[in-house]
Order: sequence, then C-alpha cells, then structure tokens
Amino acid sequence: MEVYGLKIHPVITVSSYPSHSMNSIATCSSRYLRTSSIRFSPLRCLCTRTNLKTAQEPKITKTTNGPSSKKSVKPKVSESVLREKWLDSLSYSSVDVVGSDTVELKESEWVIGVDPDVSGALALLKTDHSGFSAQVFDSPHVKVPIGKQTRRRLNAKSIVQLLQSFNAPVGTIAYVEQSTPFPQDGKQGWWSGGFCYGIWIGALVASGFSVVPVSSLLWKNAFKLSGSRSSKDDSRELASTFFPSASSLLQRKKDHGRAEALLIAAYGKGLTAMPDSSCNLEDLLALKQ
Repeated sequence: MEVYGLKIHPVITVSSYPSHSMNSIATCSSRYLRTSSIRFSPLRCLCTRTNLKTAQEPKITKTTNGPSSKKSVKPKVSESVLREKWLDSLSYSSVDVVGSDTVELKESEWVIGVDPDVSGALALLKTDHSGFSAQVFDSPHVKVPIGKQTRRRLNAKSIVQLLQSFNAPVGTIAYVEQSTPFPQDGKQGWWSGGFCYGIWIGALVASGFSVVPVSSLLWKNAFKLSGSRSSKDDSRELASTFFPSASSLLQRKKDHGRAEALLIAAYGKGLTAMPDSSCNLEDLLALKQ
C-alpha cells in the first residue's frame, strides 16, 4: 500500500532593513518579511498491510509436579519442643564435665528464687545437716550515668561472687521470674527489665545453676496474689508469715523484692500453703526432712 503525503518547503526571504533605521529587531514591521514561494513535493511512504491474523502465542501451563515448582516447607516445631530446647540451654545435664573431672549431678535440697529487677533480690532456701534456713540477699547494683541522669544497673561481677560464695551443689535449680514489659514502663523500663533478666540468667548458668523461668502470674496465682487487689505489701505480709525468721528483713515497703524472691523460691519448692495453715513454710520444710 502506498501513501502520499505533502512535504512543505517554505522559502522565506528577509528584506534588508533600511540603513537609516535604528529600531531594534523586536520593533521591526512585518512588512519587511516576504514569503517568496511555497513548494509542495510528494512524500512517498512505503507501508505494508497483511490480511494474516496475528499469530497467537502458545499458552504456558504451570505444572505443580516438577521439583522446581515445589517450595520447601519447613516442618512446624511444636511449642513444647521449643520450650524444652530453651530450658535445656539453661540447665546442666545429668553429667557435666568441669575441667578434667566428671561431676555427677544429684538432686539438691537447695532452691533459689530470684526477683531479677534492679530493686529485686535473691532468696536461698536450703536444708543441710544443720537444718532448714531461709536467706535473702538484695541484688548487687552500681550507679551509671545515662544521658543527663544517673541510673542503677545490676553489678554482674558482684552477682557472680555472691553465687560462688554459696558453695551450692552443681545443678541447683534457680527459679527466675520472667521479665514482662508493660506499656506504662516506657522504653527505659523495657530495656532495664530485659537487661536484668539476662544478667541473672547468664550469671546463674555460668556459676553451675540450672535456671527455670517462671512467669509472675504463675507463682502469684499459687499464693492468691494475682489480680488488681493484690499489692506489694501483700507479698511482704505473706512472706513474713511463711518465713518468720526473715520477717525482720521485710518491714519496709521497698523490701517487696526480698519478699517476692522468697515466695518464688517457695513456689519452686512446691509449697503453696496458705497463712491459715497450722504451721508456716519453715515448719513444713522441716517436717519434710
């Protein structure tokens, strides 16, 4: 198919300006411009037209049987298996190698409870040839500058020294309250809670203890301390009832960390006796021996 078009070649001549004119080009009259001629010449374009239908591309059908089309699906691991692996990483096995000596772990009559907060404490319940005893220690801490403020942080070195001073049997179980961030705590509170929790776990495992994380809701439910009506004072009162020998250490409001550490250790011992019992927890532990 041939198509003819027009190609326009305008020829424009510009008359010379009068020599006496001092006007600028912008003020020149159009009368000095004259079109001399316009020529039209045919523009020949070559195009092709076909009556053939557009060839259709073959459809590609995806197959799901081939190995390349299959996506690798990781097997889902149950929550119980994951928790078991987590606890295993925090525990000593039945046989541990310390240096060149093999130490066989035996069931210990000692139990440790830890309130990991910087204002918390560690409680040690132990039974030996001298009888039962309950001890409580404030969390060692140091003051460090944070921005323009001074804040308290756990002293990891002092914590390790405290744990080593117990000479506890290797593999003694330490129940540590899990760090649970709350929205009202803010970023600093969240960071501090996780930092303290990690310091205690690392120090305990490195010192030969087996760590069992315990949620606050779990152990508080065992002693009827959960709910909005319960307060830190209730923990101090209950701990004083359960452990009369430590009641003098629980008199102040800020001693709630000590009280909670004692109750966490009592929970680890499997003791959930209530205050209306005929005997306190110290008596119960003595009777079990």
